[in-house]
Amino acid sequence: MGGHTQPESQVSHVLETRNSKIAVAVVVALAIGGGAYAFTASNTVPATTAGAGSGAVSGYTVTNLHYALNASTPTNIDSLTFTISPVVPSTGTGKVVISAALSTGGPTTYTCSTDTTGALVTCNTTSPQLLAALLTGVTVVAAQ
Repeated sequence: MGGHTQPESQVSHVLETRNSKIAVAVVVALAIGGGAYAFTASNTVPATTAGAGSGAVSGYTVTNLHYALNASTPTNIDSLTFTISPVVPSTGTGKVVISAALSTGGPTTYTCSTDTTGALVTCNTTSPQLLAALLTGVTVVAAQ
């Protein structure tokens, strides 16, 4: 009585259980793979363009810089005006900004406007108030 044998029904049941587990694992793997494919397959990318180019960049010439002092408190600078060449049209994408360098604090940046010709620039410097005693320099940044 050297060998131990199991009844055929028990062997069949063990094989069916093992096969069922394998089948479930295969179904789960296919579901996960199919779900991942569905997400990647649904992406759309619109047509786009990209490129590079170059162009000459030239500077501006600023002349006739004028400081308008406040009438009642002349230590306050209420505005700066100057001419700029080439002109920066008041319509379109042109923009002029000044950066006031200060001996303490700052620098403070002010957005400017141009007249209809684009040659005369005015920068309101009352918010925050620009003080003459602190002003050490002005940097003009302009673009079209």
